[in-house]
Amino acid sequence: MAKQKAKSKDKQGKSAVKEFLMIFLMAAILAVFLKCFIVDSRVIPSSSMVPTIQIGDRVVLNKLSYLGDAAPQRGDIVVFKPNASTGSHYDMIKRVIGLPGDRVEINNGYVYINGEPLEEDYLAEAPRYYFEEITVPEGCYFLLGDNRNYSNDAHMWLDPFVTEKSIEGKATLCYWPLSRIGSLYAAPQNDAEQE
Repeated sequence: MAKQKAKSKDKQGKSAVKEFLMIFLMAAILAVFLKCFIVDSRVIPSSSMVPTIQIGDRVVLNKLSYLGDAAPQRGDIVVFKPNASTGSHYDMIKRVIGLPGDRVEINNGYVYINGEPLEEDYLAEAPRYYFEEITVPEGCYFLLGDNRNYSNDAHMWLDPFVTEKSIEGKATLCYWPLSRIGSLYAAPQNDAEQE
């Protein structure tokens, strides 16, 4: 009788371990699936997107944003695999400025799209450089950082275009640090509102 109870407890213990391992394995598979195909996160290593995104911020990347006919829009913040001319081997994060077919020029502190100045209330400061007018090819985008004068972005690259295929998804919100949690597309606050 005592042996039967011991065997029964041993079976229950093994069953519980197997159940735990199955739950752990399913959770790991689900996490990998979500990270590969649906949502991911990035830690921001540079100041190229200040003031919108600070060094060390953690942001959520929506990998489903551009499925089907959906395409990046002007103003979207995207994570992408850089081409060789960027000098980087790591994913980068920048804002979509020029769409396929757009004429883009940077002059006198403004970005001009098809001859019209682009209204940008998210910049750290106006660009202090000149960039000759170019036309964005089909299937490509022109990306700049919000910290225009201190960003390794399209105005510095030999090949200033990012292909649609290299865009991994749209950055949507900051989740860390807790003091900065929220949408990356919220209206900017002025200094008086932040105090």
